[in-house]
Amino acid sequence: MDAGKLTAAVLGLNDSGQHLLQAAAATGCFQIQAVADLDPQKAEKAAAEHHCQAYSDYRQLIVQNQLDCLLVAAETHTCDEQLKTALKKKFHVLKTAPLGRTFEESRECVRLAESEGVRLAVANPARFQSSFQALREMIAQGRLEHVFLMAASCSFGAADPPGWRADPKLAGGGVLLHDCYQLFDQLLLSFPLPEQVYALQTNQAPDKQQRLYLTEDTAVVCLRFNDALMGSVVATRRNETGPHRVWIEVRAKEALLTVTEDQVELRTRDGRNDWKRQYDEPPQVATERLLSSFARSLRDPEQFPLVSSGGENLRTMAVLESAYLSARTGFPEEPARILQWAGPAPRAASSARPSQGT
Repeated sequence: MDAGKLTAAVLGLNDSGQHLLQAAAATGCFQIQAVADLDPQKAEKAAAEHHCQAYSDYRQLIVQNQLDCLLVAAETHTCDEQLKTALKKKFHVLKTAPLGRTFEESRECVRLAESEGVRLAVANPARFQSSFQALREMIAQGRLEHVFLMAASCSFGAADPPGWRADPKLAGGGVLLHDCYQLFDQLLLSFPLPEQVYALQTNQAPDKQQRLYLTEDTAVVCLRFNDALMGSVVATRRNETGPHRVWIEVRAKEALLTVTEDQVELRTRDGRNDWKRQYDEPPQVATERLLSSFARSLRDPEQFPLVSSGGENLRTMAVLESAYLSARTGFPEEPARILQWAGPAPRAASSARPSQGT
């Protein structure tokens, strides 16, 4: 192993796994020891590029290697037991969002990591995108006074999505859980936990009976943070190729802040404090920042607290669980109650602003 590098392996070589693998190599913080994918050809190709061992069985990779950390991008339904095995083997784990298909599944992983004394983090690259960092900073600095409304909209292109995405048992959820997770994560970094969540959802199945057995591809979520602050999220997954589009509007008494993945614009009522900035960053940059941050937290946890810990992400899962429950019951649901039912919250890492350095 190269001196000072963390031994690592990548589980799952879908698009997210490829991004993690490329970014891990680019940071210089990791020595890639192995890769695994259920498609042997994918695994062999990646292993040849990174001069490491290839596996087509996730369990074999974990059992046959001793690692500092495991980077997991495999779909949860294909690796949930292997993830637990890795934690029991004392591997630190970085898992692409979502951590689990349900709140309870996520909570179980967090508890296991705590009992084994290892670090479990959720990979939310949006935390490291400059535009979303600017959003958090402007709110934290009080540049938006008397915020009363947050509105977000997301549209995702997904031509020929894999079959498991439509199966509630395998996927756990649809566009909210798998496409909007990082958006909800951003909202909870800037705003308090909503007191109530009300949601409607549907899909494009031809009749009502079929819709009951498929995950949602369209959803509207209303958030009540308190008596003075409301929010909404409108999400859709299009069955076509095309760019993902995400934007957030934050309305305050004297200003309007609009944030996209590559731009931030502040418009004030008098126009004197208007501000706009464009960020021309390849998506891989945020992933490299994420992995650099994760590596620092493993090397020096006292100085560099873990960013986006599993325990912290339970708040996001509680909001999403509330949305799915509300869609079934037809009534608003309370995320705090879901957290309360789960018992004492795990110790949360600091949510300080992620560093961009390497």
